[in-house]
Amino acid sequence: MPEAANGPFVLRAPLAEAFAMAANIGFDAVELFLPGPDTISIEEVKSLAATHGLAIAAVGTGAGMLQRGLTITDASPKIREAAINFIFSMIDFGGQLGAPAILGSMQGMRSHPAALNQLSDGLRRCGERAAVHGVTFIYEPLNRYETNLFNRLDDAVEFLEQHKLENVFLLADLFHMNIEERDIPTAIRKAGKHIGHVHFADSNRQAMGYGHTPAVPVMDALFEIQYSGYLSAEIFPLPDPESAARQTITTIRALS
Repeated sequence: MPEAANGPFVLRAPLAEAFAMAANIGFDAVELFLPGPDTISIEEVKSLAATHGLAIAAVGTGAGMLQRGLTITDASPKIREAAINFIFSMIDFGGQLGAPAILGSMQGMRSHPAALNQLSDGLRRCGERAAVHGVTFIYEPLNRYETNLFNRLDDAVEFLEQHKLENVFLLADLFHMNIEERDIPTAIRKAGKHIGHVHFADSNRQAMGYGHTPAVPVMDALFEIQYSGYLSAEIFPLPDPESAARQTITTIRALS
């Protein structure tokens, strides 16, 4: 979608071409970032996945903010409820594919006195909705320039535990962590069982190996906590989509 033209999405071709390229390069799964649940049918996604031997790692919800201006911490109850309903629609979409939905930008950019209570309520409802489909719900701490709710994994872990938020896990995005965490591997070890998804990006949000994040200690920490989920390349398509994707796979294989 036009609003995401400058975003960190590496394969921007039509879905059939993107699935084919991902499979050819050697990925096990793809993460979908769609304008909404009506962009493509579940049957079409299942057919593409089966044809190319790919799973669906996760589905994003960011279009709700980019295109519709919706967040779950908006001051307006009407907008908050519209945001929840949009996220529910993506949870239901992903759930039919065995994939979790991710809450990133739709959490809201700037907090107000009631924001944390609204975030807790929204995460609880989303976790419950995801459980109906037998999948988890993923919450992503973002860097300080994108939100002032939660920027670091340990603060988000404390929030989840304090509010007893079940079936809600954290997304460890290495790009955001490079900005906010003093020590990325230590943060991963401390968050441990609460990590449910990883965005595998270098310090400059390019493919791992194109920046200065030390990948080996990060992977060691993920092995130590017995992380068994996906490493998803939410990265800029630089110098071009195929090169960025291949660099990601090359790095993962070298570290595995």
